[in-house]
Amino acid sequence: MDFDQLNAFLEVARLKSFSRAAIQVFRTQPAISAQIRSLEEEVGARLFDRSGGKVALTDPGRLFHGFAERLLLMRKEAIQAVGDLNRKPSGELLIAANEGSCLHVLPEVFAEFKRQHEAVQVRIRRGEHNDIMEQVLENRADFGVVSLPVRDQRLKVVPLHRDQILIAVAPGHALALAGEPPTPEALLRCPLLLPRAGQTREAIEAWLNPDGAALPISMELDSTELLKGFAAAGLGVAFVARTLAAAEARAGELVLLEMNGKKIFRDLGLIFRRDRVLSLAALAFIDIAVRRAASAPHPA
Repeated sequence: MDFDQLNAFLEVARLKSFSRAAIQVFRTQPAISAQIRSLEEEVGARLFDRSGGKVALTDPGRLFHGFAERLLLMRKEAIQAVGDLNRKPSGELLIAANEGSCLHVLPEVFAEFKRQHEAVQVRIRRGEHNDIMEQVLENRADFGVVSLPVRDQRLKVVPLHRDQILIAVAPGHALALAGEPPTPEALLRCPLLLPRAGQTREAIEAWLNPDGAALPISMELDSTELLKGFAAAGLGVAFVARTLAAAEARAGELVLLEMNGKKIFRDLGLIFRRDRVLSLAALAFIDIAVRRAASAPHPA
C-alpha cells in the first residue's frame, strides 16, 4: 500500500468515476484501475461496487475511507513537522476561494505573505461555497474563504473581511439619476440581476419583498463578474459587495447606490478543520490575514 494508491482511492470515491479520478491525478484510467485492484487485494475486500455502470463504495470501502483520509493527513503533518524543525515556514499552502475573493479580497494578503515567506508555495483552487467547504473538510485544501456564518462544528472560523452590499446600475440608469437611495418599491419596477443562490440572495429577497411574492427577476447568475458586466450593460439592477465593484465604480462603468433604510453586509471568514495540526506556514498565513482584517476599515 502506498500513498498514491490511497490518493487514487479517495479521488474515485469522491468523484464516483475512475475516468474522472484519472484526470484529477494525471493518470490513465487503466493505471487507476490497477492501483485500486492492488489495494483491494492487499486489504482483502472489494472497495468499490462497479455494477450497473455506477461506481459506489462498498461497506468495506466506506470503512476504509476514514483510514485512508487519516493516513494521508498524517503523511502531510509528518512532512510539515520535519520541515518546521528550522522554525521557518516552508512547504505548500492550498487555499480554496471563490472568484470574487481571489480577484478583490485576497491579493493583498497573498502579496504580504509571499514577501515575508518566499519559500512557501501558495496554490489557489477556485470554487463556490459548498465546494470550498467540501475541499476543506476532505483535507484537499488547507484553508477556505467563504461567506459567513459557517455552522459546521468540525470547522474553525477566523473572521477575515466585511463588505457592504450595494445596488449597482449603469451610469445612465434612472435609479442613478434619481439622486437618492432606491426604495424596495422603486427596485421592484426594475429587472433584477440576482445571484443564483446564497445568503446575500436571501437577504436581498427578504428586504425587497418580505411577503415572499415573486420578484421581477431578469437573470440569475452565479458570478459576480457577470452580475457587474450585465448591470454595466444596462440589462438590470445588480447587488454586489462594495469591494468587488470598486474598480468599475472608479472607472465610471457602474454607479453604486446605498439601499434606502437598509444595510446588508457580507462577511467572509477563513475556515480550516479544528482537528488539523497547522504548519508554521499555515499559522503565518492566519497571522497576516487577521492583522490585515483588523487594520482594514470596517463598514458600519
